[in-house]
Amino acid sequence: MCVPPFMRELDLDAIHAPEFSEYANIGIANPEDGEFRIGMEYSSRKSVVAAIRSYTISRGVDYDVYESEPQTFYAKCKMYGRGCDWLIQASLIRKKGCWEIRRNNGRHMCTMGMISQDHSKLDSDTVAEAIRPLVETDPSIKVKSIIAEVQSRFNYTISYRKAWLEKQKSIAKVFGGWEDSYQALPWWLSIIVQKMPGSVVQIETRPLYNGNEEAHGVKILHRVFWSFNPCIRAFRHCKPLVQVDGTHLYRKYKGTFLVAVAQDGNQNIVPIAFALVEGETANAWHFFLEICECMLLEKTEWDIQERWRSNLPVLALVRATYYRLNELFTRKSAETHKRKRAGFTYSVFAQQRIEANIQQAGNIVVHWFDRRNEVFEVHKMTSGKVLVVDLARRTCNYGHFQVERLPCRHVIACCANQRLDWQFYVHDVYKITEVRKVYRFEFTPLGDPETWPAYEGPTLVANPALRRTSKGRPKLTRYLNEMDSHDMRGPRICRLCGAQGHSRSRCPQRAGPSGAGE
Repeated sequence: MCVPPFMRELDLDAIHAPEFSEYANIGIANPEDGEFRIGMEYSSRKSVVAAIRSYTISRGVDYDVYESEPQTFYAKCKMYGRGCDWLIQASLIRKKGCWEIRRNNGRHMCTMGMISQDHSKLDSDTVAEAIRPLVETDPSIKVKSIIAEVQSRFNYTISYRKAWLEKQKSIAKVFGGWEDSYQALPWWLSIIVQKMPGSVVQIETRPLYNGNEEAHGVKILHRVFWSFNPCIRAFRHCKPLVQVDGTHLYRKYKGTFLVAVAQDGNQNIVPIAFALVEGETANAWHFFLEICECMLLEKTEWDIQERWRSNLPVLALVRATYYRLNELFTRKSAETHKRKRAGFTYSVFAQQRIEANIQQAGNIVVHWFDRRNEVFEVHKMTSGKVLVVDLARRTCNYGHFQVERLPCRHVIACCANQRLDWQFYVHDVYKITEVRKVYRFEFTPLGDPETWPAYEGPTLVANPALRRTSKGRPKLTRYLNEMDSHDMRGPRICRLCGAQGHSRSRCPQRAGPSGAGE
């Protein structure tokens, strides 16, 4: 099956595959002294040039390129013939299927000393490639961490702005461009539904017009909702509580990323549904919550918060939810299995909370009021506070019993008074057998895109109205308050002469005789 061009660009395995994979892991330089040796082999021309650049920057030297052809690369030290004879030549060896160092004169006999900001070889491509592994692991990595990584590798401290720009460039290289990302999104989501039946995907589009005519076969992506089948099934074994979170999309296009999460019996967050919408509007929230409610088919409580942000292209964001959830389910499944084999009955959270309540139950006096209905009045010896516990209705004036569905200290005291088993009042969600059920559902491997069926739907594009017009780092927006008064006040007025543009301490009149006398 032929893969569309836009998907080829977004296939990370295809992008990063070396020209000759069997040489992909051969060292950059000799591990003993960090120098090159004749006969060293590399996977591609790009890897050879990158190795020479890295070596040059780390040594504080520089070189001139004497020959740069598709099958050879030849460079000499900038001081060649003036006290340094360093040179290096690498060529393509077709019989071996690799690039090889053919000439090398050993160490440099010169040095530039401390690397300056105008080092010619420490360009944007070099920095972006150096931080690429960090960005792949964590796209939200802080700029300060990037500055530290460059300092560690090259003994060079780049500016905050340059580090931020190189982070964006590296993100684009790793996760693909925005336009291609929008085009590949519906195809990728359709494969999810085919590979994992029971997953939910809903896409809303808007027509795209060319003047007064509607474009044929092209639609504007308005909103998209998705939830993976393992997450939907996992929710049945979580607490009947859903928390909704929203984060803004930054970089090229505006928008909002919505997520609905639940909790397992060990207080772990379990993401269950996601959406990309135009913003935090009433219609967008209605779109998201309505599908969530229909999908979960349970009455839930909603808690809306906003905590974090994302600057990934849309497909990279969707792919991240899939692969990170797969990793989460695999890891948590192993943890709960280990706890079950160790003989534990309840989750770590429930076990700790119950043990603490048992210790505190000894300071509570119980008065029995209604044996048939199991109603009690309890007195806290330390504070004298009086509470009512109704075991039949599973309520306590303290409130924790109803919220957590775990026996609080007052319930445990009542159970001890009547020789009742307090475990009867522990909700099933806290049992280790139930927590294991949350993560027992597996994600299906998607396989090679070459084997996927062709996508036959319309081409999706980003909403042009959501495109950011400003360049550089996005500006955060907020309502002005009293802290902004310094920026909003008028021009400075001198209290000595009444003129504008300076203060009393800098007034020209202070330079006169009176000023000198003072």
